[in-house]
Amino acid sequence: MKTEIETIAGETPGIAYELIVHRLSGSDTSAPRVYIQAALHADERPGVAALHYLIPMLEKAEAEGRLLGSLTIVPHANPIGAAQHMYGEHMGRFATGTRVNFNRDFPVPDENGVRTLDQTSSATFAERRLKSRLLDLADECPIVLDLHCDDEGVQYIYAPERLWPEMADLAACLDCEAALLWNAGSDRAFEEAAYEQMVATAKNGDLSGHCVTTVELRGQNDVDPVLAVKDAEGIFRFLQGRGVVAPDARPAPELRKDFVGKPIRHVDMVLAPVGGTILFHAAPGDRVAAGQLVAEIIVNPGRDNGTVAVHAPQAGFVLTRRIRRFIRMGDNLLKIIGDEAAVASRKGALED
Repeated sequence: MKTEIETIAGETPGIAYELIVHRLSGSDTSAPRVYIQAALHADERPGVAALHYLIPMLEKAEAEGRLLGSLTIVPHANPIGAAQHMYGEHMGRFATGTRVNFNRDFPVPDENGVRTLDQTSSATFAERRLKSRLLDLADECPIVLDLHCDDEGVQYIYAPERLWPEMADLAACLDCEAALLWNAGSDRAFEEAAYEQMVATAKNGDLSGHCVTTVELRGQNDVDPVLAVKDAEGIFRFLQGRGVVAPDARPAPELRKDFVGKPIRHVDMVLAPVGGTILFHAAPGDRVAAGQLVAEIIVNPGRDNGTVAVHAPQAGFVLTRRIRRFIRMGDNLLKIIGDEAAVASRKGALED
């Protein structure tokens, strides 16, 4: 494995950021190329932990001649966000200088299929140059994994509907409980931008063998060696199945029997009707009935009318819930994958 350290200049003198890029060389030029990054939202760390265990596995395969496809791995994809702290709190989701989400506003091809990337010398904000460089690193890789996590949640992936069910092998290898399928985007997240470039450059429109996804590795606090090893082994098994690493004799994993895969329009965003302290009555992974109590919000502690009840809008599967237990009116409380479509259509991300 070769490691390169690239420099991203800041917007003012004396400020610069380092982007660490690992490259592993496969022995078969016809094998798929792979790009994996973690911590684009810099406060989401399960992906970094998974790569801590995956990289040595890939190095060993490379040394033993079992690595067929080449990989590019960026374990800390957002050094800008990693450096943002305010009053002791890490601010890793939004750029504090522009208030733009680090996983939004990536360059995408125009109506003519032409995409323009910012160069390292472009007179624009460092976050924009970083986004262009990440896409540049992912170019010409048919397999692109962007490792994220939710607040509190089950293991799940986002997948373009056009690549489903072919991408079910990734969900099975990662022991995912759910997949959200999308067919249109509007927020230009990394996954969307990488996918649109794949579509624009695909020969004869053929996307067979392609995989581009945001992998949600449970919740922000699910960072421990047991889970990280499991995730690393899951990604390794997926790479074996896709011909990136020489396979072994083990049978391919299958989807869980309770797996939930639905178009993104099935997601009910349950919002807080009032602000206050949250008492949850449902957890990620639970199935709930229509009208079931899923949370209470304490607004007047100790009084008979001191809480406001929140009920499931329909029957479904609890995908995620808020990690902090204090909430404002109108903030997202839970995501539920409903048995029926919650909206007629949905474009873009579920949250800011």
